[in-house]
Order: sequence, then C-alpha cells, then structure tokens
Amino acid sequence: MKAFITGLAAAAALTLAAAAPTAAQQAAGRIIVVSHGQANDPFWSVVKNGVSAAGADMKVQVDYRAPETFDMVAMSQLIDAAVNQKPAGIIVSIPDSSALSAPIKKAVAAGIPVISMNSGSDVSKNLGALLHVGQDELDAGKAAGAKLKEMGGKVGLCVNHEVGNVSLDLRCKGFTEGFGGKVTVLPVSNDPAEIRSKVKAALAADGAIDTVMALGASLAGEPAVAAVKEAGKAGVRIASFDLSANFLKSVAAGEAAFAIDQQQYLQGYLPVVFLANYAKYGLIPGGNVPSGPNLITKEKAAQVVDLSSKGIR
Repeated sequence: MKAFITGLAAAAALTLAAAAPTAAQQAAGRIIVVSHGQANDPFWSVVKNGVSAAGADMKVQVDYRAPETFDMVAMSQLIDAAVNQKPAGIIVSIPDSSALSAPIKKAVAAGIPVISMNSGSDVSKNLGALLHVGQDELDAGKAAGAKLKEMGGKVGLCVNHEVGNVSLDLRCKGFTEGFGGKVTVLPVSNDPAEIRSKVKAALAADGAIDTVMALGASLAGEPAVAAVKEAGKAGVRIASFDLSANFLKSVAAGEAAFAIDQQQYLQGYLPVVFLANYAKYGLIPGGNVPSGPNLITKEKAAQVVDLSSKGIR
C-alpha cells in the first residue's frame, strides 16, 4: 500500500512538472514586442489590442514593451533586454534605423527570428528581419497628396507631431510630392492643445492655406478640425493618417476629407501569428505584408466609427 501511495505521489509530481514549464521553456514560447509607441497612445493601443488578440488565438505568451516617450536610446535598451531573454521571436518597429540597427542585428545574430512592423519597411530586410508588416509611408503620403490635389488643394500644411521619426517625415515628404503645390511642414509636440493652437496660428499667418495634412488622427487630426472651425476657415480641407472615432465622425459629417487607414490592428496581430507558426512549423510569408493604405472617405467613415471606438480600426 505504501509503495502504491509512493507511486501515486511520484506520478503526481511528474504531472505537476509537466504542467509547470521551466523558465527556459516559458522563454522559448514567448514573443516580445518592442515598439516606439506607448500602449496608452490611441494609435498604439490598437496595435497592442492586435498583439493581445493574436497571443490569445495562437496560445502564446506575448509581452508588449515601449519607452515612456519617443526615446531611441531607451528603445534600444529594451530590444537588448529582450534579446537577453532568448524569446521565440521579437517584433520591433523601426522609426530610426541608425539608432536601432545594432540591437536588431544582435537579435538576428543570436538566432532569434525578428519581424518588423509599422515603421522600417525600407531597412527591415537589410537588418535581417524575416519580413515587415505595415504600409509604405512615402507611397501613402503620395496617395493622400494626390487625392487632396484632385480635390482642389494648392497650399498645404503638414502637421508633424514627431519630427525625427522617419516614418512621419516620409509621410510629409510623400504628401508634398503627391500634392504638387506649396507645402509647409509645421513641427509640433504630441500635445493636442498645442497642435490646435499652432494650426490656428498658421492659418491666421497664411490665408492661402487651403489644405491641412495631419499625421495622426487623435493627436493631430482632431485638433486640426477644431482649429479650422475656430479660425472660421470652412473651406480648408483636412485629412489625417490613421483613425479615431471622433475624426471619422468629422469625415462622415463633411468636416474632414478623409482618413488614411493603415490597419494597425493587423500590424500587431499578424507578426505574432507569423512568428508562432514559424516556431511551430517553420512557415513564414515570402515577403513583406502591406497593411495599408486605405482611404476612408465620407462614404465609408460611418461604417468604421464603431470598430474604431472598440480599438480595432
């Protein structure tokens, strides 16, 4: 009887051991996301929602990490820390390749699969990443500029809330090329109140401005709509990259021209799915996956508002 009980105890211990993976096993099944955008940012909260949903769907542990502010030194350190944990894969945004190339190459050299998302499509492959999920920011800017030119725009203002972020700089550059008219870049912080004030001041200083291109819907698009209203410039066309429920309502109401949807939910979701399948089966898409751009005009805006308010679009 004693031997039987001892055998049961041993079997139970084996069962518990199997149910409780070691730290090494946990690391092997973990995917770490390091982005330059904080999860409390309206745009990046949607990315994180995609990351979390994919982790649940693929039954893998996913950690989302970001510096407290747009800080490439801090982001570089976060990537280094992720590499030291030897995860099953790392997902990174690359807003500044010169600052982040060393830690990303370190990850690749350590045999950790890397996928880039959101920013860095032009450098991702050279740094050793398997692929990139996102939109080409220069081409998206060109498409937006061409559309606003078609709508009659001649003098534009590009509101850049993160000068030095290569992706945002490319948006303004593409907009300028596609627009074809005079474009002034307005550097601002990511404070909506400051953006509102500076856009209003720019409109007062140059009465010829007939087009405002914002690079983020909630941070800059919504304040730009408010600034145009306060300035009494009803004829000024406003467009924005990315989505927010309130900006989409402005598009639906005819107060803004359109929003550019890069489907950032997919930028968080798809890399996790790809890395999970790569770890299990060695499967990976053969090239970059474009998540956008899609122009959300008045006809489409009302349909997207609900999903935007739910943190999916």
